[in-house]
Amino acid sequence: MAEQPVRARLVDVAREAGVSKATVSKVLNGRQDLSVRPETRQRVHEVAAALGYRPHSGARALAGASTHALALLVPALNNPTYVTISRGAYQRARELGYLSLLAEDFDGQEADDTFNDLVKEGRVDGLLIASARPHHPLLETLSRNPVPHVFLNRAVKGSGRNVTMDVARSSVTALDHLHGLGHRVIGHIAGPSGITPSEDRRDAFLRHSAALGLASAPVASGDFTEEGGAAAARELLTPAEGEPQVTALYTSSLAQAIGAMRAIHERGLRIPEDISLVGNDDLPVAGYLTPPLTTVAMPLHELGTAAVDALVAEIRGESPGDVVVPTEPRLVLRGSTARPGTTG
Repeated sequence: MAEQPVRARLVDVAREAGVSKATVSKVLNGRQDLSVRPETRQRVHEVAAALGYRPHSGARALAGASTHALALLVPALNNPTYVTISRGAYQRARELGYLSLLAEDFDGQEADDTFNDLVKEGRVDGLLIASARPHHPLLETLSRNPVPHVFLNRAVKGSGRNVTMDVARSSVTALDHLHGLGHRVIGHIAGPSGITPSEDRRDAFLRHSAALGLASAPVASGDFTEEGGAAAARELLTPAEGEPQVTALYTSSLAQAIGAMRAIHERGLRIPEDISLVGNDDLPVAGYLTPPLTTVAMPLHELGTAAVDALVAEIRGESPGDVVVPTEPRLVLRGSTARPGTTG
C-alpha cells in the first residue's frame, strides 16, 4: 500500500516563509492587514503553493457557524482545585448543549499554540481561561481575534469578564477560627507571586492579621504542590532570631497543606498539639489524612458553573460583565486545629 503524502500545515508554511502562523493565516484568508508588507504576502503565497498547502475546509466552515464547543485552559491538572472547577464547567456545558474541551498550560508545555489555533480557525465558540500566568500570550491573540471569552478564577484588570469568588474571605475565615482558639502567631503559606487569587488571599491575611492584633503573621510562598507547601512550612517553622515561633499555619492550597504536614512531622512536632493547620479548599482526601485536615471549603464547582453560564450568555449576544460567585467560603472543622499547647 502506497504511503499517503503528509498534508502541509499552517505551521509548515510559516516556518518556510519565516513568519508567524498568525501572519500566514491573515494572508491566506485574504485579510488586508496593513501590518503585513506586500513582499511578505507574496512570499507566503509562493511558499503555500510550493508546499501544496490547502486551508482546512472544516475550519473555514466552522469560522462562520456554531461549533457548540467551549475550550477551558487550566494551569495544571495536578492541582485538585482545577479538577473540581473543570468538573463544574464540564457538567454545566453539557446541560446547555456544549462540549467542554480541556487544555493544560504549564511551564515547559504551554498551550498557547493550541489555543491560538482554536481561536483563529473558529473551532470553538468561546474560551474559559483559568490559567493564572500573568501576561499570558493568549491575551494578545484575543486582542487580534475577538472571540467570546471569560477569565476564570483570575481577574484581568479592565476586561469586564472576570468570573471569581471571594478568596479574600477565605483568609478571614481561617484566621477567625485560629484566633478564636487562642493562636497569636499564625503563619501563611501563599502561592507563587503574580497569581491573582494567591495575592488576594495573602493580602487579606495580612490585613486581617493586623486587624486582629496578632503578634506576628509571617508569610512564605511556594508552588501549589506538596513540595511547595513543605518548603514554605520549613521556612516558617524556622523563625529568624528574636522572632516568635508560629503555633498555627494556614495554606493557600490543599496540596500545600499535605506538604506542610510532612515538614511539621519532620521537625518532631505534632498536629494539632504543637502546630494547628488549616488548608484552603476542601476535597474528600482531607478527611482521610492523619489527623483529618481542617479546611476552608471554596465554591469551586459553582465557580466552573458560573463561568460557563457567563460565557454562553456572551456567545448568545449578551454583553459580558464581571461575576462574583455569591457562595461564601465555609470552614470544615476536623482534627488538625486545637488550642495552643493542647495535649493529647
